[in-house]
Amino acid sequence: MISDNLCISLTVKSSPCPESGSQHGYKTVFIMRIFTLIQLWRKEAAIVLAMLVTLIGPFLLKSSTDPVLDDNRRRLVIVTPHHEQIREEFAEAFVQHWKQATGQSITIDWRVPGGTSEIAMMLKSEFAAAFEQHWTQTLHHPWSSAVAQACLNPKAPADDAARAAFLNSEVSIGIDLFFGGGGFDFQMQADAGTLVANVGNGTGLRAIREKQTDWFSDAVIPLKMSGEAFRDEQDRWCGTCLSSFGIVFNRDVLRRLGIEKDPEEWRDLADPRLQGMVALADPGRSSSVTKAFEMLIQQEMQRNVAKLKAQPGTLKPEDVESEGIRRGWLEGLMLIQRISANARYFSDTSTKIPLDVMRGDAAAGMCIDFYGRSTEEFLRQTHGSSRLGFIMPVGGTSISVDPIAMFRGAPEPELATAFMEFVLSERGQKIWAFRSGTPGGPTKAGALRRLPIRRDFYRPELIQNMSDGLEMPYEKVGAFNYHPEWTGPAFSAIRFLIRVICVDAHKELQTAWKKLSKASSSSHATKVFHDLNRVQYDTMMGVINPVLRSRNKISETQMARELGDSFRHNYELAAELARRGH
Repeated sequence: MISDNLCISLTVKSSPCPESGSQHGYKTVFIMRIFTLIQLWRKEAAIVLAMLVTLIGPFLLKSSTDPVLDDNRRRLVIVTPHHEQIREEFAEAFVQHWKQATGQSITIDWRVPGGTSEIAMMLKSEFAAAFEQHWTQTLHHPWSSAVAQACLNPKAPADDAARAAFLNSEVSIGIDLFFGGGGFDFQMQADAGTLVANVGNGTGLRAIREKQTDWFSDAVIPLKMSGEAFRDEQDRWCGTCLSSFGIVFNRDVLRRLGIEKDPEEWRDLADPRLQGMVALADPGRSSSVTKAFEMLIQQEMQRNVAKLKAQPGTLKPEDVESEGIRRGWLEGLMLIQRISANARYFSDTSTKIPLDVMRGDAAAGMCIDFYGRSTEEFLRQTHGSSRLGFIMPVGGTSISVDPIAMFRGAPEPELATAFMEFVLSERGQKIWAFRSGTPGGPTKAGALRRLPIRRDFYRPELIQNMSDGLEMPYEKVGAFNYHPEWTGPAFSAIRFLIRVICVDAHKELQTAWKKLSKASSSSHATKVFHDLNRVQYDTMMGVINPVLRSRNKISETQMARELGDSFRHNYELAAELARRGH
């Protein structure tokens, strides 16, 4: 029933408001006015109602038990590229661990801006903004572009005032930990100064190393293995689990394409029968994919060095390695060209690759090991079949780490230190490695399929509960020896060159590759297709790398445009030559 109070505000001003239960004519007029208003403003009312639902809905649907709403709880803020299952498993386990140890309830606040590349851009922006406030408000200095460039630049002069002020500060971006990514990304952040060994006394990885001395040794977490850094010498970051790269493939699709043999090495992805059926991720979006391409190039370099060493007298002994590196660089890029020409797409996220291979939308793809293994396990649990496979190319990939580190100015250094110690402890390592449902293992849908970093974890009583205990990575690590001095300085250049050679020119690249694979004789066309004179190793190190490191976006864009136009022209010319049979 409509109240009489509403009648007072909505009836005609000259009409007296009737008493309840009398003069029903006024109420009839009132109801008619309401219907008239609804008819006149029905569209506007619908829009307003939709806006109200959009604004208020999240608050109405938000769980009343959401820990973020409890301001009394301590909050640990972690930025990560890890997927939801990893976040849930570690958050739940650590919250319980802390509750048991201290009686306190805490909240894990995950920040997931994207992959490691997006995280790096966010960190650069946030720390620059935080330091600007410190520089201008606390130190009372004028802000300038030179100060902005120097504060996070590890190559700034030692006496640069802005750089020194940043390294001596406790500027904070409100985030405690960086969890997940690659050693390269973490070392870049450590060199920039955003990662620290401690925030105050008794915190950080340095405090953990002093407390758990035996953990930081060759017997448990070595400093390096086969050329890969497993932790930082200055305690600014440490690996938490092991990662490798390989090929995920769908046997049913391969057989349908006439490929009877499972892939064994990177070169198998360049088979012309795989045109449009290889799943790749954009190296500009994913550091893990860039790392996989780096491994491919390193393998070609090692092959060429070994080949030249087997031909004594061809070169001076002191020139063998450098020449093998140069030749391997070009052959690696040529192989990347052919694999990219087979690519169905360059995805923004590497998690898409094993899913598309599982569905049969792609025959094979390059991915990090646990993505491939996790998808294989999901398929096996769902259908009981094993049409999906994953292999690490023998001699074609190293074993690297997935690290953790504390940020400068971490708001909760005590919680951050406890979380890092938990992840590195045997209890945390079980979450990475154990099968779902085993004591100490994951409690959600499935296993995480990650290999523990702790060398002492690979004991018979623990291996029997692991999803991939038979992998024994520390025994296999000798099959590939990573040479960081060969391609480490070129990591950003590899990402840049794949973009201009393959990603930006993908349409032209695919067209030329199709023509070449159909041509009966196309030696000249193939030579034009693989013309890499403008990006040889010495050119990359002496010209391309300095431009990328200068952080001059105008120069980088101009270089990308010039190289991109050159490669598009080459691919178009190669396609025409192949069409003519040259």
